[in-house]
Amino acid sequence: MARFDAVRATLDERGAAALAVVGDRSDPDLRYLAGFDGPDREYAVVVTRDAAVCCAPRLFERDARDAFPGRVATDEQGDPAGRRAAAALDDLGADGTVLTPRAIPHDAALYLEGAGHDVASTDAVAAARAIKTESEIERVRTVAAAAEAGIRRAAAVLGAATADGDRLRFEGAPLTTERLRRAVDAEMAGCGVDPAHNTVVGAGPSCADLHYRGDDPLRPGETILLDVSPRGPEGYHADCTRTFVVGGGGGWPRRAHVAAEMGMDAALAVLSAGAGEAASKVHTEAAAEIRAYGFPVDDGEVGFTHSIGHGVGLALHERPSTQGDAELTAGTVLTVEPGVYDPEEGGVRIEDLVVVRAEGYENLIDLPRSLDPAAYDPPDEG
Repeated sequence: MARFDAVRATLDERGAAALAVVGDRSDPDLRYLAGFDGPDREYAVVVTRDAAVCCAPRLFERDARDAFPGRVATDEQGDPAGRRAAAALDDLGADGTVLTPRAIPHDAALYLEGAGHDVASTDAVAAARAIKTESEIERVRTVAAAAEAGIRRAAAVLGAATADGDRLRFEGAPLTTERLRRAVDAEMAGCGVDPAHNTVVGAGPSCADLHYRGDDPLRPGETILLDVSPRGPEGYHADCTRTFVVGGGGGWPRRAHVAAEMGMDAALAVLSAGAGEAASKVHTEAAAEIRAYGFPVDDGEVGFTHSIGHGVGLALHERPSTQGDAELTAGTVLTVEPGVYDPEEGGVRIEDLVVVRAEGYENLIDLPRSLDPAAYDPPDEG
């Protein structure tokens, strides 16, 4: 399997005997190597130059055998995963340095060292995860479609809302950030994905808080920022953001939205060259465009305050970074999310999810960018 090829190349480069990864289903490196969304108790995968073993809990033996391309060794209830990994290394005759991710549990490292292995850290699995196969991209695409459905549900609710003084109402009750979040999460859950407690809804000043989780009333004329990051049943994420204004959209929201749109166009223009471009160029070009519209960049809480994007896959935030010197590689999935914020005014962000191709890019999000909820109505059929 290709995922093992990258690990084995690192073993050769480092002169190491094996790689051992220990964790549970929250560990994306382990899920990547195991090939399935494993148990909530610790298990392990061991890879040598010519073999791979998944040390799975007995209750998950069938899942492991269906998904894992190597040998499956089950354990008894309560047998520590680190001890099982050390036993697998012994069975394989691995003698020498064992590479592990930095996040390996402390007791697992002690079991490996107690078995006579030197333990050294590696980021080989994280680096391999950054380049998706077409199968992985299809999994992300499916989750992205559910994210789109969540965004359209929010637009439908906001489009049907009415103004009652300085508040919005929907179906006879006040509309709040929490009520909108629940409607969006229910829509995505109906599409078969897990909102994963990641949905962010900001209103007015709270749009400038990138991870806002409060319960605020929604008001006419203010920005309403919705960021959805669901997780699919096979562990892959999507990420998408849109900003709305009900009953307005001029003044600061309009100026900020134009700047974000131009930042998006500048970033996508870089990506249109495809693989080989510097990841940091995507950020610098978008930032330059936003700055040209009069908004600060990397200047505290006002203006464009964050990176243009990040990798997405088995983790919501993974490689590549758009702040470093690395080149974009074909198969990379990353967000493009220009935004403009002001705690006294509100916040605007547009976020799409793209795949870098050898030549150009593919956008996995098919949504309008408009501030107007009515623009998101599904097209007429027939």
